[in-house]
Order: sequence, then C-alpha cells, then structure tokens
Amino acid sequence: MRFTQILASRGFLGRSFDELARLSRIAFNLEAVKGPAGPRALYSFCDDESVQSCVAMSDDLIGGSSTTRFDFVAQSASSSTTTLDSPSSYARFHGHISTALPDDKPVIKRSGYAAFRTPDQPATLLGRSVWDIDPYSFLALRIRSDGRSYLVNVQTEGVEPTDLHQHRLFAKCPGKWETVYVNWNDFVRTSYGFVVEPQTELLRQKVRSIGIGLTDRVEGPFELCIERIWATNDIEGEAAASVKESGNLKNRKGERIKW
Repeated sequence: MRFTQILASRGFLGRSFDELARLSRIAFNLEAVKGPAGPRALYSFCDDESVQSCVAMSDDLIGGSSTTRFDFVAQSASSSTTTLDSPSSYARFHGHISTALPDDKPVIKRSGYAAFRTPDQPATLLGRSVWDIDPYSFLALRIRSDGRSYLVNVQTEGVEPTDLHQHRLFAKCPGKWETVYVNWNDFVRTSYGFVVEPQTELLRQKVRSIGIGLTDRVEGPFELCIERIWATNDIEGEAAASVKESGNLKNRKGERIKW
C-alpha cells in the first residue's frame, strides 16, 4: 500500500515523466553520438525551498565552535547592492570559522570547517536519480566569493561512501559575481579531507551531490553566494584561459602540484 501512495504522489510521477522525457530527447536528438545540444542545469538556488533542501554543516557536529548558515536571498530591483550582473535570487553560505577544540572531547584534534551540499536527489519510476555529466567537460558555478580558499566537493555513487572528489574554487574577482569553470577531469579523490591513493576517475555517470566547503582553518567570518550550478562544454575568451590556467591540482597558494 505504501508503494501505491508513492505512485499517487504528483511529485514522484512528475519527476518520473521529466526524466523519461529527458532520456527520450537525448535518444531522439542522437545526443549520445553528436554530443549534447546545450548545457545541463544541475541545481538552481531560485527559491527558499531549493535552499532549505540543501544540507549545511560545520564542526559543531563534533563539538567545535564554527557556525554556518545557508540562507535564501531575494533581491529587489531597488536594492542598494544590485548591479547589472546581480541575480534576482541566490543562496548565501556564511558563518564564522573557529579552530577551538572542545574541552570535553580530547579525542578531537582538529576543527575549523564548514560546508554545504545539494540534497540527495529523489527517486523516480526509473530508479534513484543521479546526474549523468559524462557528455560534458566542465562544471560551472555562478558565485560571488569573499576570496577565501573554498573547495568544490562532488560525491558519486562510488564504492567508498566517505570519498569526495575535490577541486579548489578559484575565484578571480572576489566581491563580484562571476562564473567559475572546473574541468571534471581535474577533480582529485579524497577521504576525510586527505588525498588518497590509488586515484580513481570521478564516476561521471552517477553524480549524487555537489557542494562547497571551507577547510582553510583560518579563524574569522566567511561568506560565499551562489546562484546556480550546471554542466557545460561551452566556455570562451577569458573564462577559457582561466580554466586552462587553473587546471590540475594546486596548493592553497595557487601553485601547481606535480604528481
């Protein structure tokens, strides 16, 4: 009977039909042969529900003192902070990083982090939803950063549930809205924040969630705003040069790491 209730859900059936229509469109347009017809939207922070559905976390889960909030912001045209490139709505990831260790938990030796991620994608008649980004070369994020050393975190349906694929979020214009591109091939496999061996390729057909974390352990406030996330093959001009320059793994100072 519970199955009948789920099937009766308009949201469940709607997601199922949307996914079936998307797969049918790919087959009809021969996108598997010709390549995708355009970028694929992954997540948009367009309303309060889309923001509240995300998962925000910090070291307060283990007794630390860092704080984090993930809020929906809707700007009016008359807002004093509105510019020509400002989105009408976005999410604001902000808080305060503290490296103080909990007095009552001597086993905790390290703290000072905050992060958020998109929610687990709901099920459909075709099974559990995941993002298949295999036809695309780049992850794109529309952000406004404060210049701190954020990391993009990608979680897939891999063998190890603690694995994340990570890459530095290189913001070129702190304080201004910009689009940042990351080559999917440049993500590095990590576990609990450390690079692990052997390195394995990101499972591009089964991406579960995408998020951003701050683990620089620099005490003080932080703020990063994000409008949307998508997969694409189309970058041009300065953005293309920026991706070429920022490709491959780098350290916190932006220096290229040689494997």
